[in-house]
Amino acid sequence: ALRKGSDLEKAFATAALVYNSYADPESKLSKAATKSLLQSQFGHFIQGQENKPKYQEIISSLDEESENKINFEDFMILLVSLTLMSDLLQEIKNVKTTK
Repeated sequence: ALRKGSDLEKAFATAALVYNSYADPESKLSKAATKSLLQSQFGHFIQGQENKPKYQEIISSLDEESENKINFEDFMILLVSLTLMSDLLQEIKNVKTTK
């Protein structure tokens, strides 16, 4: 469906596919599954963030009432938040593109 889509559209579609492959029949994830998914599938963005207060806040919120579920929109907010604070993002910004 996204053959003609932009790279950004494809990236978001990939994130949606990953989420949906882990989600329950109601299209929701438990907080515990969300934490596991973020750590396993987005580990390069999370790596080295353990000491940052905002990261600790996000992860501790997933540990609280871990059986509670979140929807796709909340998952994407978490993913974008973790990406924005990631050291990897700075490395990406420093790469010069030659398109």
